[in-house]
Amino acid sequence: MSHSTVPRSRSEADTTEKTPAASGGATGPGNGRDPGRTSLRTRFRRDRVLLLMTMPAVLLVLLFNYVPILGNIVAFEDYDPYVSDNGVVSMLHSPWVGLENFQRMFEDSAFWNAVSNTLVLFLLQLVLYFPVPILLALLINSVIRPKVRAVSQAILYLPHFFSWVLVIAVFQQLFGGAGVLSQLLREHGYDGLNIMTDAHTFKFLITAQSVWKDSGWGIIVFLAALASVPTDMYEAAAMDGAGRWRRMWHITLPALRPVVALLLVLRVGDALTVGFEQILLQRDYVGPGAAEVLDTFVWWNGVRNQDFGYAAAAGLVKGVISLGLVLAANKVAHLMGEQGVYKK
Repeated sequence: MSHSTVPRSRSEADTTEKTPAASGGATGPGNGRDPGRTSLRTRFRRDRVLLLMTMPAVLLVLLFNYVPILGNIVAFEDYDPYVSDNGVVSMLHSPWVGLENFQRMFEDSAFWNAVSNTLVLFLLQLVLYFPVPILLALLINSVIRPKVRAVSQAILYLPHFFSWVLVIAVFQQLFGGAGVLSQLLREHGYDGLNIMTDAHTFKFLITAQSVWKDSGWGIIVFLAALASVPTDMYEAAAMDGAGRWRRMWHITLPALRPVVALLLVLRVGDALTVGFEQILLQRDYVGPGAAEVLDTFVWWNGVRNQDFGYAAAAGLVKGVISLGLVLAANKVAHLMGEQGVYKK
């Protein structure tokens, strides 16, 4: 009997018939479809419940974050909100001025003063404020007793829930002209001290207020990252003779590095937003020369002076620069081997 007439088993024949290369099926190489990839319709049916749950959040983001982007057209107009009761109609009928608002802005010394104050405040907060939550997280994580750790966290979290009005009032009672510090100095024969109205120390005052109010809240992310580190790594390092500092340097800090990189990218992207409400409440204490930042500059020109097109131009420039800072910082994170905000 020849080879071609040798009978084959049924299972072997079925396998041969169902082979994609032999049958030219739907997953064959000829049609370019990945055999391990699920179709869009199948994924939609599988995840429809999750999609419905996220739909309200997506709608809110679209409504309050993306739809207002269309309002940037005001930056290229001499916008007059009194043309119509409808804001969209007012935008359509306001005179078009092109780049005139941007030209005015770049020639305005007040704008460059606001940019300078914003960048100085950002650098101060990056150097003096950003490391504080990391240090506090390391300190709390080193506490062994759970009750002491819980009480410490509660005390550090509490100022975050205070309003800026209350925070500024507390600092006024401590460092104002009639505050505790000034009274203490006068009792010992020294002149009083009013830090709240000192233009030279105003930026350090703003940074100190931010540290006191929000540094405790910022440790939540770092504590979560530390909680994910396996305890057997510390035990193995201790058995190998590593002390507390070497364990922190070789185990704890590497565990925090991805989180630090992500938060640093986000912080750089938020560099031009340094606390609108906080600074606006204290702007009159030291004057716009020391306290004016981009956010208050936009508010003053847009809301107080009713120059909406000029304020919108400043806000648009701020947004473009912030986007560029995010992309640049994320690129640096990729070069350092971290994921950043998004993957490569």
